[in-house]
Amino acid sequence: MVDKLEAVSDLPPSSWNPSAEPPAPVVTVIQSTQGQVALKLAELWRFRELLFFLVWRDVKVRYKQTLLGASWAILQPLATMIIFTVIFGRLAKLPSDGVPYPVFALAALVPWTFFANALGQATNSLVGSANLITKVYFPRLIIPTASILAGLVDFAISFAFLVCAYIYYGIVPSARVLTLPLFLLLALVFSFGFGFWLSALNVKYRDVRHVVPFITQIGLYATPVAYPSSLLGPKWQLLYAINPMVGVVEGVRWALFGTNTLTLPMIAMSSATALIMFFIGLVYFRSTEREFADLV
Repeated sequence: MVDKLEAVSDLPPSSWNPSAEPPAPVVTVIQSTQGQVALKLAELWRFRELLFFLVWRDVKVRYKQTLLGASWAILQPLATMIIFTVIFGRLAKLPSDGVPYPVFALAALVPWTFFANALGQATNSLVGSANLITKVYFPRLIIPTASILAGLVDFAISFAFLVCAYIYYGIVPSARVLTLPLFLLLALVFSFGFGFWLSALNVKYRDVRHVVPFITQIGLYATPVAYPSSLLGPKWQLLYAINPMVGVVEGVRWALFGTNTLTLPMIAMSSATALIMFFIGLVYFRSTEREFADLV
């Protein structure tokens, strides 16, 4: 009997005192946004733990039951670099702004591969999470955001390989290398905007996922990955920079190698386009997400 009394006395007062006030209930209010587009970006911070676990889930799924594991993050840009070096560097003899062609191409392939994979993963993210969407409420924006952020692991691995190639060719970095995070941020903003738009569009039109590889294939040659944008005249370079990945690729080369192709109007144009795409993708996603549970 004494043991039972001591066990009860160890409990918090609210659990054994009938006169104690019960804790206040946690109330979550879900409101319809029909007739308006509420961006609700603060929700992402409130559900940050869920975002973290979804990112971790996507990373584990990506490498689960794979033969080479994280090595794919290196093999993909490496194989493309070898092909580009043989075809464009040796046979076509395209210029590389005074930089050894292999590392010149690799510096562009690392951010481009991240962007291409981000689009592919984000496009299929909502359809792949159909069971989760139809059973519980959470900000749907977290799903494509997590799939894109999970790609940063591959980017980090491939970028480490780029650093090794950078050292192998004896290139001495300058203070410009400190600006690299800014160009990664530009690639992220564009990836988020394009990914939000494609993921929401894929819920309604399932053939969108078949269009994405076609878009990335065309975009690879519409971006100065295998060639420098210095081949274009100054008049066309600004128009060319409407593609935000032009600013990203030339920005990475400018930061690593000190090339002179990147100009302030070029980076301004790429940044403006990326921000516009981010806003368009976010607004379209928010305006259609109320239909996801019915269509997915």
